[in-house]
Parts: sequence; C-alpha cells; structure tokens
Amino acid sequence: MKTSATNRKLRVLINDIKNNILIPRPEFQRRLVWTNDDKLRFLSTVLEGYPFPEIYIAAGKVNPDTGEGSEMLVDGQQRITTLYQYFIASSEIKLKDVIVAYSDLSNDQKVAFLEYEVVTRDLGQKTIEEIKEIFKRINSTKYSLNAMETHNARFDGVFKKFAEKISQNIFFENHRVFTITEIRRMSDMVFTLDVIITVLSTYFNRDEEIESYLLRYNDEFEYEEELTYELQDIFIKIEKLGLSDKSRGWKKSDLFTLIIELYKAVYKNKLELDLKAIGEQLESFYSLVDTKDYLRNKTVNTYRKATLSSTTDRGSRIDRGKIVENILKSKTQYIRLPETQKPKQTTAAGHRNKKKLSTN
Repeated sequence: MKTSATNRKLRVLINDIKNNILIPRPEFQRRLVWTNDDKLRFLSTVLEGYPFPEIYIAAGKVNPDTGEGSEMLVDGQQRITTLYQYFIASSEIKLKDVIVAYSDLSNDQKVAFLEYEVVTRDLGQKTIEEIKEIFKRINSTKYSLNAMETHNARFDGVFKKFAEKISQNIFFENHRVFTITEIRRMSDMVFTLDVIITVLSTYFNRDEEIESYLLRYNDEFEYEEELTYELQDIFIKIEKLGLSDKSRGWKKSDLFTLIIELYKAVYKNKLELDLKAIGEQLESFYSLVDTKDYLRNKTVNTYRKATLSSTTDRGSRIDRGKIVENILKSKTQYIRLPETQKPKQTTAAGHRNKKKLSTN
C-alpha cells in the first residue's frame, strides 16, 4: 500500500475544518483525551516553532457532479482540534497566563502560526474498514487491550491519577489483594475506580460509569483531598477488624463491598463502630459462606451466589451490600454519634449525600 507524505500549511487545515472539508473521524482512534494542560503544552510547541508528528488523512466523499469533496482526519485529531480551538478562541481551552491568546499575537506571530507546516500523510481513497484495519495494525500489540488499558491510553487526567494513587496504597499490597498479572492488566485500577465512583454515587453495573467519570473529572477533581483522607481512614478501620489472612474478606468482591458499606456507615450515617465486635461478626459470617452449610441459611446462600457469578453486576453488588449493611446494623455496639461528636462534614461527603448513596 502506497501513501504519500506532504506538508500542509496550518491555515489550510484550519479553513478546511471550518468549511467542513476536513472532517475529524473519532471512531478511527481511541487515544488520549487531553487535559487543558496537555493542550497548553502542545500550543507552546507550535507557537515556538517546534515540529510535531505527522497526521493522517484519507479521502472522503466526492460529489461527481460538482467536483466537491471532503477528507477525513483519522489521526492527529487532538492536535489539529486544539490548534483550531486556539484560533477561534474556543471556551474549550483555558489559556490562563501560560499562552497568549491568538487575538493578542502580533501580526508577524499570527502569520508564523498560520504558515506553520504540518507533515500530512495521505492514505488516499480507502474504505472505512480498510482505514480501521490500518490503525489496528499500526497500534497492534502482543496482547489486545482490555477496557481499562484502553481508558489508560486515552486519559491522563487528575481523576485517573487519583485512582492510580489509591490503587498503590500499601493496604492492597499487604493483603495481596491483586496478583502481579492483575496489576499488569490494570485490574487494580478498575477496582479503585469502581470504589471511588461508587462512594461518589451509588452501586452501578460492571464498569459502565468509569469512562464518564474519567471524562468528567479529567481536568479537575475537587474531592481528591477529602476522599484521600476518607478512604485511608476506611482502610485503617478494615485493618482494625482483625480479619485473618485467609478470610474471604480480602477477596476482591468481598473487600469491595466491605469498603463501600463501611464508608457509608462512617461518612454517610456518621456512626461510631465497635470494630472488634464487627470484625468477629464478619469473620463468623465469612466462615459460613465458605462452608458446605451455606444452603441452610438463605442470607448466606444469597451472599455466596453474589460472590461466585456476575460479581460486578449491579444486582450482585446490591445483594452483598444489603447483607453486609445489615450485619453492621445488627450489632448493639454500632452506636450513632451524638451531634456534637460527629465528624466534620466534608465536601466529598456533601457531594455524595446529594447523590444519595444507597443500595437501591
């Protein structure tokens, strides 16, 4: 397959986008979703006259009667879109005090920007499927990417970095929650993202909310400080439960439920926990789940089923959550704090309460 590489003036690309001649086609690539800082760094590169990697275009539809045609921008969309947004003063870019607005550039600087040459590789006339296959081969690896690895390639914002920080907490390493393979395939990131999103909202199905939250909080996550403290506090409380090393409480689905329900108890319901008594009750319950007698107890059987299949389905999460919540509430040592002793309401907790975290 032959392709040709040429240089195009940036002004040509900008005008082609403006006139719908050059059309971005995001379905061809699922790459990094840039933060505002990413955009500013890239703009600085161009304004200072440094080159950036080539972009890919392909022939689009042609009107045989008028001779008018279009092209598809199939790789380089973040770069060209950022430059276009800068040129039209889009609200999608916050220049802060780092980059001078295009309107404030001198005439010479504006001309230099518009005359900037972009290396463009033309794929020619190709079908949609052929173009997808080209990029599949360009970006192929030994192993196909799972959903989280794809998210990791696309997002590099504050929410992803916060989840990464939580996933590296020594708490998970000490209790061997994740295998080396799971860490390599980013299962630990999925787990912590599920935890964070659930405490901000409610139980949800599988990993369906991850992408929307990564996008929503890509530039800024105002609850990071509060949630860092709150989750660390929950990890400490779980340690104080005194669960044995072989307890099923350290299995991922069980631990996920325990984290969420303890979080609800402490930061939603403002309850003071008798951790020793709760730990003993949970250890006894977990032991029943692991014995052959589980069929004799409807609650134990329901919980067991919710840990064996479809463990990340919303229904299974709700079933486990209700049971653990009831275990906590059944303890007489589970005492509501007087108003004067309640922990200070945090921004994250306030946000969560607005969302009404529950098992419904």
